[in-house]
Amino acid sequence: MRTQKHNIPDHVSTGNTSEVSNVAISVRDIVKRYGAKKSVTTAVQGISFDVANAELFGLIGPDGAGKTSLIRMLATLLLPDEGRAAVNGFDVVKDYKSIRQQIGYMPGRFSLYPDLTVQENLDFFATIFNTSIDENYGLIKDIYSQIEPFKDRKAGKLSGGMKQKLALSCAMIHRPSVLFLDEPTTGVDAVSRKEFWEMLKSLKEKGITILVSTPYMNEAALCDRVALIQAGKIMSIDTPSNIIDAFSSGLYALKGRDMPGLLKQVKSLQTITDVYPFGEYHHVVMDDNSARELAIFLSNKGIEHELKPVKPDIEDCFIALMKHHDN
Repeated sequence: MRTQKHNIPDHVSTGNTSEVSNVAISVRDIVKRYGAKKSVTTAVQGISFDVANAELFGLIGPDGAGKTSLIRMLATLLLPDEGRAAVNGFDVVKDYKSIRQQIGYMPGRFSLYPDLTVQENLDFFATIFNTSIDENYGLIKDIYSQIEPFKDRKAGKLSGGMKQKLALSCAMIHRPSVLFLDEPTTGVDAVSRKEFWEMLKSLKEKGITILVSTPYMNEAALCDRVALIQAGKIMSIDTPSNIIDAFSSGLYALKGRDMPGLLKQVKSLQTITDVYPFGEYHHVVMDDNSARELAIFLSNKGIEHELKPVKPDIEDCFIALMKHHDN
């Protein structure tokens, strides 16, 4: 896979939103460490990127990649150890009070009050920001109307999808301009995940900037741009389609009766760039000549198989980038 270069401006604004009118989030060389002395873990390792106003930007990566630490720093809940970041032109350290008035934050775990009803939770968060449900109902109507019939139900008794909608409503009730969502679709069913992304698209169309993290690679295609993140480092930042287009190797899907044995056989061949399990198939990274040689090799061994060329997706790109950065 080709290495991608990204032109990122050197500045970060410090309170003057007119300085960078189209940038909602600006991050420069930000670092976060945990622990002390010999047991220090660097969770975020010098990350830089910008998010434009009204952009839906995704942080895509597995557990432990640094997504939560990064979002918590931008939401002013953690202090960075190095680097700078700004939200709407305000510095995340110096201007944290101003930022908290302008952002919505939805953590990975359900963090509302389980013993309060749906209505009581929403009233509580509206009161914190000196507003009311009625004042901003138009913004959350499409989301809240789906759970409003259950407004007298305790939040702890809601299903995963309904908890998700309530949490998003509470994060939006004060009409923030920037929304931080930390793995909001983890642990919910496929239908609820689809509905949630439709809600995010609607909020984006209303001019809200959204930074969302997810471990689900297939959700990358739903973002305007994504950052693929692993071990605290960003491996690539671009539109999903550009990241896929940068996958310059050939890719084949391989299936047979003995999948573990088939994987072992393919790994023994030196002409293969890479092979890894991928759903019901193995994905094999190789050129067309190697594919023909592989088919002959398996046939000569009497191994029944199906081999066909396929188009890469974000997960294939992530695996290729991860192995490139490991080497």
